[in-house]
Parts: sequence; structure tokens; C-alpha cells
Amino acid sequence: MPTVAPRKATAAPPTPVKAAGAKRRKPVSHRKFVVGFLVPFGLLFVAMYLAPIGYAMVESLYTVKRSGLGLGPSTTEFAGLDNFARVFSDDAFLSAIGRVLLFGAVQVPVMLGLALLLALLLDSTVVKFPGFFRIAYFIPFALPVVVSALLWSFLYSPGSSPYQKLFALVGLSIDFTGSDTVLWSLANIVTWAWTGYNMLIIYSALQALPEDIYEAARLDGATGWQIAWRIKIPLVRPAITLTAVMSVIGTLQLYNEPAIVKHIAPAIDSKYTPLMLAQTAGLENSDYNFAAAVSVVLALGTFLVSFLILRFARRKAV
Repeated sequence: MPTVAPRKATAAPPTPVKAAGAKRRKPVSHRKFVVGFLVPFGLLFVAMYLAPIGYAMVESLYTVKRSGLGLGPSTTEFAGLDNFARVFSDDAFLSAIGRVLLFGAVQVPVMLGLALLLALLLDSTVVKFPGFFRIAYFIPFALPVVVSALLWSFLYSPGSSPYQKLFALVGLSIDFTGSDTVLWSLANIVTWAWTGYNMLIIYSALQALPEDIYEAARLDGATGWQIAWRIKIPLVRPAITLTAVMSVIGTLQLYNEPAIVKHIAPAIDSKYTPLMLAQTAGLENSDYNFAAAVSVVLALGTFLVSFLILRFARRKAV
């Protein structure tokens, strides 16, 4: 009968001995971890956003008065709401506000409609090679604003515009930089540059939707148009609202495109938009208090319009 040899007892591994005076590291709590990431953002947000707004609000309540013919010493006095009264009674400011409101009322719906249409097409099975078209639509946004504005300035310039030559072949003469058309020429630049960006936001929201919803709709006999109109668009309404808010903010802050195109368009002056008016008042005329008041009014108007859009979108979602 075979015998089994008894196993030798193995000694337990020695327990490591802590060095004298060694301290145990405490795990970092989740709250401290989150705070560590939020503090740098909070400091930059206060320094780059809240502080300039607060400074502009304070400056808008004061005015600088100079003695004599303006060559004597200056004194800063509290003016209350006098600068805001100047803003709302200034014809240049009212014209600039009316101009950007008209610009936004036409350009924003057209741009977002195109962005939504392109996103729906890329999300469907109609388009072949969607990756190629997705990149192609996004390229205009990837270009710097200055490059885009300079490119279109060449296309709009009366001496070099190929469009004017094409229209001349059919007997049409269009001045893209005239007083009646330059606003829509600017709208074309903004639409060309930003449609791809908004399309990508809406397309990303469409890609996040589950396919089961579409399959169930097809089993119920829904067509592609009905799926897009009754399922896709309602489900991506938050993304559409986000693009609408950002587009409205960009419209009220319109500056780069007219500042560049004005070199070939005599109809664009230094007070064409509210931001251009504020820059002219502050940097060229040294009227910093009036420029601060214009900035505050523009910031409050932007906040109000954005709030109304979000409120309307929330009511529609209920």
C-alpha cells in the first residue's frame, strides 16, 4: 500500500515592518479630487469673464470730465445711468442693434435649417461616403475667421469677383458690397463658415439615438421622412436649442467679418455693429465709459435673448 509523505510546513512570509516614523498615506477623497479640477477653471472664469463684466459695469456708472477746452486736468465723476441714456439715444447704436437683429432673424434660421438638413442626410442611408462629406462640411469652420473673410472679400471685390463676371454673362449686375447687399454678403460668410460646426453638433446627437426606435417605427410602416420629422428632430431638440443659443450670441457679437470686409465695402463704417461701435468709442475716441455702457447693454441683451430661447424650448419640450 503506497504511503503519502507528510507535507513540510512552510513558514509564513515575514510581515514587513514599518520604518520608524513612517506615516500611512491617506486616500484622496472624491470631493477633494473634484475640487482640485474645479479650482483652476473657477479662477480663470472669474479672471477672464466675471471680472471684466464687473469692471465694465462699474466703469459704465462714471464719466470723465475735462476742464477748459479739454486740455486741462480730468476728473472722474459718478454719472449714474447717464451713459445708458446716451446709449439708447445714440442713433449709431440703435442702427447697429437693428442691423444685427435683422441679420440674426434671417441668417440664423437659414444656417440652422441647412445644418439640420445636412445632419439628417448624413444620418440616413441615402448618402454614400458620409465620412468624406462630414469632413468636407466641417472644413470651412476649421479655417480661421480672418482667412474666410479675406477669401470672400476677394470673391466680392468688384475688380476680381468671378461671380460678377458670371452674372454679367446673363445680363445681371450685382454689387456684393453695396449698402443694400453687404449685410447679406456678411450673412453668407457666416453661414458658410458655421453651418458645418452646427451640423456636427446635431449629427452627434443623432448618432447617440438607439437604432431600436427606428426599427420599431419601420415595422409600424413609417417612411424615412416620417422618422426624420416625428422621431429624429424631436429627440435632438436639445442639440438644436444649443446651436440656436450659440448662433444668437455670435450674431449679437458680430465683429470679425465686417471688420475685415469693410476695407472693400464703403457701406461698412466703424459703427456698423454694436461691438464695432464699442471699439470705436473706447479705443479711437477714448470714451471708455460710454464703451463700457454699450458692452453692458450688449451683455444683458445677449443673456435675455438666450434665456428666452431656452425658456421657449423648455415649454415646447413639456
